[in-house]
This record gives sequence, C-alpha cells and structure tokens, in this order.
Amino acid sequence: MAKLKLEIITPERVLLSQEVTEVQIPTLNGEVGILPGHTSLISQLAVAGILKYKDEGKERIAVVGSGFVEVFADKVTILSSLAEKPEDINIESARRELEAAERTLKSAEKDLDVNVTDALAKVERATVRVQAAQNK
Repeated sequence: MAKLKLEIITPERVLLSQEVTEVQIPTLNGEVGILPGHTSLISQLAVAGILKYKDEGKERIAVVGSGFVEVFADKVTILSSLAEKPEDINIESARRELEAAERTLKSAEKDLDVNVTDALAKVERATVRVQAAQNK
C-alpha cells in the first residue's frame, strides 16, 4: 500500500514524523482529505481542529490549529502554532480553559475591550482540545 510522510511541526517541537496511508486536515475551507499521490497544495489551517490520519489501518488524531499545510505527492507538512496528541491533553485543565474562554466571550456583550474574534478562537481551541481528550 502506498504511503506518505506526515510531519506535524510547532515552533517548539516536531509532534509527529511518520509514514501514513491517509490524512484529513481541518483547513479554513473545511476538511481536506489527502492520499498518496495527491496534487501539490498549500492551505491555511482552521483556527483549531482535529487532524485525522491512518497508520497501519488504525485511525489516530491530533489537535492542530492556526498555521499552514503543505502537500506534495508523497509528503504532508503541517506547520502549526498548536499541535497535541489526545494522550498529552489533561482533560480537567482543558475543561477549565473552555469555561474561562466561554466566560470571556460572554463578557464581550458588556465589555467593549474584549476582542470577540480572539475570544471565539479561544473557545474553539478549548472545545477541540476537550473533544480530543475525551477520545483518548
């Protein structure tokens, strides 16, 4: 079976570098499915989303967001400000982060100093992290 190399890179580390058979990437324009031999592509990642990949027939996930994906026929490189595996996420911490983000967003109704776009992004990131942690 044909494979492609998947690399997920943040400014701090390489989260993943391995051969996979398929990748589904959350982009600003929706999910993009990548198989070996895919045409070249560069796209912006969603603010936060769950990247899915298949490794030896088993589907795995990672949380990614705010960055770019570069696709070649035999390689997918994710450059992201956020990248985590579900097993690395503390679910209680992620839930507290979500509650705080939701409070901040709600306060935007009365507080004009709160940036609604930033608050929505924090809610989205925290929601995705909680979802991923629940799927450990």
